[in-house]
Amino acid sequence: MELVSSIFSTVQRSIQGRTLVETGGSAVAAVALVWLSFTVAGITGPLGFGVCCLVGFFVLYGVLCWLLHGVLAMKDRLATLAIWSGALIAFVPLIAVIYYVVYKGLPVVAANFPSFFVKDFSGYTATAPVTAVGAGAAIVGTIEQVGLATLFTVPLGILTATYLVNFRNTLSRVSSSVVDAMTGSPAIIAGLFVYLLWVKPQKESGQTGFAAALALSVMMLPIIVRSTEETLKLLPDSLKEAGLALGLPFHRVIFKVIVPVGVGGILSGVMLSIARITGETAPLLFTAFGNPYLSVSLTKPMQSLPLLIYNYATSPYTDWLNLAWGASVVLLLWVLFLNIFTKIITRKWKVQL
Repeated sequence: MELVSSIFSTVQRSIQGRTLVETGGSAVAAVALVWLSFTVAGITGPLGFGVCCLVGFFVLYGVLCWLLHGVLAMKDRLATLAIWSGALIAFVPLIAVIYYVVYKGLPVVAANFPSFFVKDFSGYTATAPVTAVGAGAAIVGTIEQVGLATLFTVPLGILTATYLVNFRNTLSRVSSSVVDAMTGSPAIIAGLFVYLLWVKPQKESGQTGFAAALALSVMMLPIIVRSTEETLKLLPDSLKEAGLALGLPFHRVIFKVIVPVGVGGILSGVMLSIARITGETAPLLFTAFGNPYLSVSLTKPMQSLPLLIYNYATSPYTDWLNLAWGASVVLLLWVLFLNIFTKIITRKWKVQL
């Protein structure tokens, strides 16, 4: 057995080494061929050069695999390379965006830490440095608005999803269609909806943090409903049947048996919805109005991180631009933390079928 295992390992290493040589040789040949063609033709351009190198590599490697290993091996290897190439192409811009935001904003946040997290525009003057102001008002406003929207939406979303899962009638079908429409609607629709129903009748007094929380709630609702609905659908019907067989009322079966079992999936949907609305700007333009000074009252205009970034990112003043970059880093880290936390919850939650 040891001899067979040793032979198998040797053959496997030989195959891997041969594959690496074939891949590397094809890549080098493709780059050399494209460079020679560009030089002779007098063509310049890094994007075109990269695209031509990629296409040339696929062509050369495909022909090489076809000649050495046959058509089936060629198709398999080209499909594998296509998947890895697509993932890499999608991954590189994402890393570039994150790196650039951190590169521009982290020095602003780190300067005179932790004043950036607690100060507002109270100490701002024409000659004040960037350390004299901060995103404290925006951070507090974002926490309050997102927290209030979560408090509004989570119970309503769970109740709606429970109804859609357990009942099949005209109302449930209409509600499901409305949820689908809300899921695909742009964020500005939520802002216009709250603006017309809440802000406009009250005029200037309607532009408050409470109105912003209502707009964010409209955006959160379809996400929570759909995630909760899919979670409850994964649970076996035997749980509900067992509870009803014991004589429990229907509402106690739902809230004492079904929902606690699926709480991990429901919580992951809630965290995803929070991450989704944290960076939204369009609904806040019509509702929160913005406030450069720290305010904890939801009945007054209130600042938030997305609104601060939107207002100051196009400013001609360097200090305001730096403040926008710093707020971008804080918002980026917040959203990344929420997504990582959601991934951890999703991995730990398993439905026992």
